[in-house]
Amino acid sequence: MSVRVNGQPCAVAPAGGQCLRGYLREQGWFGVKKGCDTGDCGACTVHVDGVPVHSCLYPAVRAVGREVTTIEGVAAVPGGAETQQRFLDAQGFQCGFCTAGLIMTAVALDEAQRADLPAALKGNLCRCTGYRSIADALHGVRTTEDAPAGETVGRNLPAPAGPDIVTGAARFTADVSVPGLAHVRLVRSTVPHARIVGIDASAALAVPGVLAVLTHRDAPAALFSTAQHENAADDPADTRVLDDVVRHVGQRVAAVVAETEAAAEQGCALVRVDYRALPAVTDPERAMRADAPAIHGDKDARSRIARPAGNVAAELHGECGDVAAGFAAADVVYEETFRTQRVQHAHLETHCAIVSFDPDGRIVVRSSTQTPFLTRRALAGIFDLPSERIRVVAGRVGGGFGGKQEMLVEDVALLAALRTGRPVKLEFTRAEQFTAATTRHPFTVRVRVGGRRDGTLTALRLRVVSDTGAYGNHGPGVLFHGCAESVAVYRCPAKRIDAYAVYTNTVPAGAFRGYGLGQVSFAVESAVDELARRLGVAPEEFRARNVVRDGDDLITPAGHPDDLAIRSYGLDQCLDVVRSAAAQPDTGAGAPAGWQVGEGSALAMIATGPPGGHHGRARLSLTPIGGYQLDVGTAEFGNGSTTVHRQIAADVLGTTVDRIRVRQSDTALVGHDTGAFASTATTVAGTAVLRAATALRALLLDLAAGARPGGPGGLRLGPDAVHGGGEPLPLADLHRLAAARGVPPTATGHADGAERSVAFNVHWFRVAVDPETGEIRVLRSVHAADAGTVLNPMQCRAQVEGGVAQALGATLAEHVRLDAEGRVTTTGFRDYHLPTFADVPRTEVHFARTADPLGPAGAKSMSESPFNPVAAAMANALRDATGVRFTDLPFTRDRVWQRLSGQDGRRVPP
Repeated sequence: MSVRVNGQPCAVAPAGGQCLRGYLREQGWFGVKKGCDTGDCGACTVHVDGVPVHSCLYPAVRAVGREVTTIEGVAAVPGGAETQQRFLDAQGFQCGFCTAGLIMTAVALDEAQRADLPAALKGNLCRCTGYRSIADALHGVRTTEDAPAGETVGRNLPAPAGPDIVTGAARFTADVSVPGLAHVRLVRSTVPHARIVGIDASAALAVPGVLAVLTHRDAPAALFSTAQHENAADDPADTRVLDDVVRHVGQRVAAVVAETEAAAEQGCALVRVDYRALPAVTDPERAMRADAPAIHGDKDARSRIARPAGNVAAELHGECGDVAAGFAAADVVYEETFRTQRVQHAHLETHCAIVSFDPDGRIVVRSSTQTPFLTRRALAGIFDLPSERIRVVAGRVGGGFGGKQEMLVEDVALLAALRTGRPVKLEFTRAEQFTAATTRHPFTVRVRVGGRRDGTLTALRLRVVSDTGAYGNHGPGVLFHGCAESVAVYRCPAKRIDAYAVYTNTVPAGAFRGYGLGQVSFAVESAVDELARRLGVAPEEFRARNVVRDGDDLITPAGHPDDLAIRSYGLDQCLDVVRSAAAQPDTGAGAPAGWQVGEGSALAMIATGPPGGHHGRARLSLTPIGGYQLDVGTAEFGNGSTTVHRQIAADVLGTTVDRIRVRQSDTALVGHDTGAFASTATTVAGTAVLRAATALRALLLDLAAGARPGGPGGLRLGPDAVHGGGEPLPLADLHRLAAARGVPPTATGHADGAERSVAFNVHWFRVAVDPETGEIRVLRSVHAADAGTVLNPMQCRAQVEGGVAQALGATLAEHVRLDAEGRVTTTGFRDYHLPTFADVPRTEVHFARTADPLGPAGAKSMSESPFNPVAAAMANALRDATGVRFTDLPFTRDRVWQRLSGQDGRRVPP
């Protein structure tokens, strides 16, 4: 007997101990995803004899003699094709990595289960969507629409990858078969700080199938940062591919290369490492003391570390106005310390890279990255290779949230490939994502704020300490960004900031959605809310009186950036939305007897791109059959960039989106492109697409005019032909005309992101709190966003919902925990409590009516910013409900109960 998959018998028998997921992927059924290894995420769901199972837990040998159905074959199952179409109609996905598992679960639901989706979907996680669009799909709601040619901007058009996502044909990083592929596993440090004095790999090398064991002696000595920015000098150069000093538990020590993953793992277990222990420090305040061990004391000025001997990766000090006088003039001064925790990105696709060689010897790095071009540049520098010898390409990327603006696997994989001459793969486990990738920076923010009884601010002072962990990747940028817009959004006459990004012997932090603003805004918005209450002014009114206005300069103690300005303004409309929500009567619906009900709001401002420029590039061509080929450099990872890029191009070219084919995220396609981060995929890359489309339209109309006696007057592009001045000229004929004249029907577009605008977000909650258990229940959630011209309302709404859901997870539950040695003890989703369908309330999303002069068609950024005001809005609603100011995230039930009952040792207001 054999395993039958989608009606086909498999010739290869399962290996002993092999899980069904691994077996199916070995047979080429790549729609079965690897997300957690422990049966927690549901991305690997398949049917065995019609029953859904998590294939990562199901022994493959149990499938012998049974019928297995994967996403590739589910269309033949009753209800399968209908469910796939429903997910397309509702766009019930973003990155799409979880979608196959969700569809497989949904197909097997009966009517009773469909009536209770929170219970039915408890075994399936989605990090991107916030689940509303998934619910719409299961309820048969269609949110997509069609659009006439040339009228695509502002319409709810579907993602071009949708059909591949719902059928399992979309290819993520590891979804390829590479002949002769070897596998890399990593030996990791078991101590927080030590020098390696010896590595014995003899037993590992004796394992059958082990090809090599690579250590710091095999690796380049170059220092670099895993963080990827257009300006590489933005980050400290404090990292080596493999180092002889380990600075946190989980740091990579050696790489074992083997024919199979099993052999590589066995080899890792047999590598013996001899350490000489060094003093460690895991608290950032202690790390700044004079007697603390210097974690990077061996580095000099070339590493761009602010104060290596003091463990300060970066710092910021500045004052505008007279802060002392401002506090002296205040009627009320409020001061408090706020703390935010480590949070994992939890993208369901883990970090992965496959390195192979072209027939001409070019190195091909297939990577789950947001920054293909920057990764190529970094690899070329580390290995002293010409950049043209390296091609970096991203398949579809299964979520990022800033976590894939890092180079965490590509360098080791390239080292292994160069040393062995073999194609290799390095793919993180879910445990490695928690213990050895990056997290959101934990912040401690001391806020002192003063105001008058007339409702005006007089002074604002922050002392900010960010824990950047063992390495400084993104440490400076997160610190500076977090302290910028969170302060600049207020018209306070006197401001001071003292801020430090500090090294500790803990897992490194990195880029995370919001890039520091979520942490600092939590503190500032909580303090402003508390000050307003103590002044006797309604918090919403207090904010409205003190926020920046249209035309104001954006002032921070760090100065006024010349490239950043309010170029369109919708904050007043956003504030009106939440005031309207708050004015609606509270019926108490959903609040059980004895629960305390309150409401609160918070705001946030974010720049529409990073400082110092951000390059986007696009190439657009007319094809021989009269369609278009659009090549862009930026990456798609659920941010929706591919969808809006097609819409922008179709709008200019007078065509429909189905006539535009998109290729992206490949250094072989276009010139240098900075990548997809800092919410630039629409504002910068979209502008490059707009410019390419505009240039191509002009070129094509000029070509058409040359073929007509009447010249260019009155000509216009249509979906199939050029119209005006006589008979329509088919686009296929126009392509032949261009070839005959030796004029390539191609145009390019470039945007440098040199000028930046700002976007605004305001969130409001009504909540109920059970003082007996600490449980928080969201009764109503409202979000107002100033996104400029909304190019795709359905998609933008989904970005807001996903950002709010992720922020709620960070506010109420998510916490990467460490022990006394800095070892991460949260190693899987089961310990982490990622929000499930049942945990996420529906959020009402409203858009301000603005148009920004910088963005394509007036658009602004909106992928990061919805995250930023959520934690403070929740804290302010809890304060309103309970009278208690909560200052430490997350607001878990036990913490809330302890605070309300006084069990945490802090006085509870009467």
